[in-house]
Amino acid sequence: GCESSLNLTSQKVTDAVDGIFRSLRDIARVRLHMKQFNSIHNPGSNTHQASASYKPLLKQVVEEICNPDRPDPVDIEHVSSGLTDLLKTGFSMFMKVNRPHPGDHPLLIIFMVGGVSVSEVKMVKDLVATRKPGTQVIVLSSVLLTPHSAVELLFASDRLQPDTDI
Repeated sequence: GCESSLNLTSQKVTDAVDGIFRSLRDIARVRLHMKQFNSIHNPGSNTHQASASYKPLLKQVVEEICNPDRPDPVDIEHVSSGLTDLLKTGFSMFMKVNRPHPGDHPLLIIFMVGGVSVSEVKMVKDLVATRKPGTQVIVLSSVLLTPHSAVELLFASDRLQPDTDI
């Protein structure tokens, strides 16, 4: 809401910071229903506070998809693409049939709504190459984020129709 730093007031700064934290709380509230991917922060233990860590959501999802132990993913769903997969999914309601795992296919397509940075694309590429060699990965997004555009999106008044020139 300021065209220059001369118009910047303490109230405008407070309102902008409050808006950012309101957005972050909204994001956290949306993820509360998730069982596995509900946090990107690991607080560590009471005795080892220094062991607190940050693990990006995208990294958690890709690691789960490429997990060699192949448990049934809790928060990820495989979309049936053929008659065999459809039958497996249907019969799994009546008998013990393993549902298809998202990592079963040799092509992994990830679409990030809201944007993805170049470093996130590289992280996905490296994780897939390390954990599931031979799998082709395609990362798509609504926008390629730069550090400048990511900060601008935090301050956008309407996040579905951002007022930035991205």
